[in-house]
Parts: sequence; C-alpha cells; structure tokens
Amino acid sequence: MDFNEYQKLAKKTAVYPVVGQGIVYPALGLAGESGEIMNKIKKIFRDDSGVLTDSRKKEISKELGDILWYVAQVSTELGISLDEVAVANIEMLKSRQERNVLKGDGDNR
Repeated sequence: MDFNEYQKLAKKTAVYPVVGQGIVYPALGLAGESGEIMNKIKKIFRDDSGVLTDSRKKEISKELGDILWYVAQVSTELGISLDEVAVANIEMLKSRQERNVLKGDGDNR
C-alpha cells in the first residue's frame, strides 16, 4: 500500500464533527495521539526499567497508526496528498543535509 491509497481508504472512515473548519478536529486528534505515544514511552522508564518490551512496542505501533490516520485527515482537509507531504519532507531534509544544517533550530534553515 502506498501513501495515496492509504489516504483514500482512511478518508472513508473519517466521521467526525465539524469544529470550526474541517481541519480542526483531526489536528486536535493528532496532538492527542502524539501525547499518547509520549505517555507510553514514559512508561518504558517508569514501569519497564527502561526496557522496550514487545508489549510496549505493540502499543506504540497502534498509536503510530492512529497518528498516521490523523495526518492523512489533516492532509485531506488541506487538499494535499500524503505522497506530496512525504516527497516535500524528504526534499527539505536532503537540502538541509547538503547544507549541513540538519541540526539547529528553525523551520527555514
């Protein structure tokens, strides 16, 4: 499956309330799911003595799927394909690498 196919299939399951513009609900969901991943990573240290267990890995993987769904919905609401997002991101990273500015601050480095 490629990104565009995933995005089309994910859109079929996108049933959410309109809160302001269509982008608001999936953007809020994206933030929430990111927080859930961080909470699960925190528990690796709190509950698992810093060891990434198979169980914890599976839980994090499920949350990554939720994040992918929300990223797809935000992209759909913006009229942008996930392929476009992925290509643009790799191009930006390659440019930063070529200019030796992978490290540092700021979006426009």
